[in-house]
Amino acid sequence: MQRQSAQTLPEWVPPEVQRYLDHTEGGCSIRQLARDLKCHPSTVLRQIRRVENRRDDPLVDCAICELAVAHFDGQTAPKYRQFTDAVMLKAAALEVLARLCQSGAVLAVVEGMEKAVVVREGEAMMSKFAVEQGLAGNLALLGWIGCTRPGRLRRYHITPMGRTFYSRLMAERENQARAKLEQGFSEAQSGFLPKQGDKVKDRRTRYGLGETPLDMLARLHDKSGEPFLARALVDAGKRLREGFELAQIGDHLAQGRAYFATSESCGRALPPKQSAASAAAKKRAAEAMAALGPGLNDIALRCCCHLEGLEVAERQLGWSARSGKIVLRIALGQLKAFYDEMDERLGEARSNQLIG
Repeated sequence: MQRQSAQTLPEWVPPEVQRYLDHTEGGCSIRQLARDLKCHPSTVLRQIRRVENRRDDPLVDCAICELAVAHFDGQTAPKYRQFTDAVMLKAAALEVLARLCQSGAVLAVVEGMEKAVVVREGEAMMSKFAVEQGLAGNLALLGWIGCTRPGRLRRYHITPMGRTFYSRLMAERENQARAKLEQGFSEAQSGFLPKQGDKVKDRRTRYGLGETPLDMLARLHDKSGEPFLARALVDAGKRLREGFELAQIGDHLAQGRAYFATSESCGRALPPKQSAASAAAKKRAAEAMAALGPGLNDIALRCCCHLEGLEVAERQLGWSARSGKIVLRIALGQLKAFYDEMDERLGEARSNQLIG
């Protein structure tokens, strides 16, 4: 027998979850849902199966159960009633997603605990941030966080969908703040506001360059839960970039000094003279690239020094998709071995201050 919903579901609930609840809790048949959506019943069936498979995640299962109780049984859902509004959910999720975007941040959920915590791996527990179980369940239901290590202590990382939503939400807030500042001059300077008929050009979203391709790969985990790139491999890649950047800076400074030091009576500029530090950095970078050899030094130069993305590097080199990260890991392993051998040969302790 078909059971009607006590009240409409919140607007932030994904359409697939709404159809799943209408079928499992409301008693609406798949064919009826397909007729309402004007699609084939197999399309609705695949959507319902996807949601059913996601219920293996305890957070997603709890969120769906609470929505079913609140909107089909008419009972109160204390964990989720404060997030029925989409605006309230976005405001609460913004702080959680901002912390999860940090390197090494995870959302830990312990079985039997009322709250989850956001911590950064390797840091003291004093920096933890408590999160309501209801909010964590909504984030998992929306696909903004995903479980990477199941068990009694489950760990959740932010997903690419969550990062996209966080970037879009931050851009909206930035645009709103900018609009308020511009409106503040409207009384004295009304000419700054666009007139009717003028085409307003969309502002390009700003992005930060503090995160390198190596940092993005370092957040990935393999099937066993281990980081795709060890910290030593990331440091080796940043060390290569350090030598590359120091050599480039030294070349520019030497060329500038040679240009301004040229006499007016001289017909051509003197060849620039590099400093000892710049020459040493250039020598180290050249030796590292020579040690990698052709193929490996191409991907290392593009991703570590020029900060090109893996997709761009694969397209430029003519490689197959998703093969660049494997080759880059091999290159970083040989690069680490080269630097270890060089440090042992020179017998010098190197500073840990790296670029990026």
